[in-house]
Amino acid sequence: MPDWLPEFLAAAIAAILAITLHEAAHGFAALWLGDDTARRAGRLSINPLRHVDLVGTILVPGFLVVSQLLTIGTIQVMFGWAKPVPVDIRRLNNPRFGMVGVAAAGPLVNVLLAFVAALFGHVADDLSMPPDLAQWVYRFLSLLILSNLVLGLFNLIPIPPMDGGRILGGLLPPRVGIPFLRLERAGLLLVMLVLFVLPQLVPAWAPMDWLLRFAVQPAFGIIMRAAGYA
Repeated sequence: MPDWLPEFLAAAIAAILAITLHEAAHGFAALWLGDDTARRAGRLSINPLRHVDLVGTILVPGFLVVSQLLTIGTIQVMFGWAKPVPVDIRRLNNPRFGMVGVAAAGPLVNVLLAFVAALFGHVADDLSMPPDLAQWVYRFLSLLILSNLVLGLFNLIPIPPMDGGRILGGLLPPRVGIPFLRLERAGLLLVMLVLFVLPQLVPAWAPMDWLLRFAVQPAFGIIMRAAGYA
């Protein structure tokens, strides 16, 4: 077996779980709040194939995994996205605050999954496993925590169409929130510009580094302490 394959498999499975359950959570929350669009579209599923986006689920995570394995020999950052689950806010019982609940469901599930992964570390401690397998299991669990925290916290950036943007738009007074949500048409381009293009032009501008340093790393510590690790 190639030396890089166990690391690749751990990272790929962790990323797929984080991305798939994030999108499925949006669909289940929408159904609970009155909109069955995702169910009728066959998207209420934890089957990753139902949520695969060629760029966000395959190409971007694959590039990150391969580039890190080739340069530093390990995986420090994982990021990606899935095909958005269809939601018709007009069908929600309360369109304004229902949208907030649907948007918040994805990051909330990511945080919950990170916590469950940390708890499974205690289960792994009590299992009798060969050293190589034990090392892989702990590495997988750490990457599962990391993937979920990166995905969940990244999506809380308050710019539409990010979940954080939709949450903020729903909480703002309608006269402000509705025009703000209309930014969604150009929001993804704005996010890519601010987070990935601008740092190439202005080296001091490093929002992804700030996200990892000031949000993901502290959140990782909180999750571990909450799960009973000193």
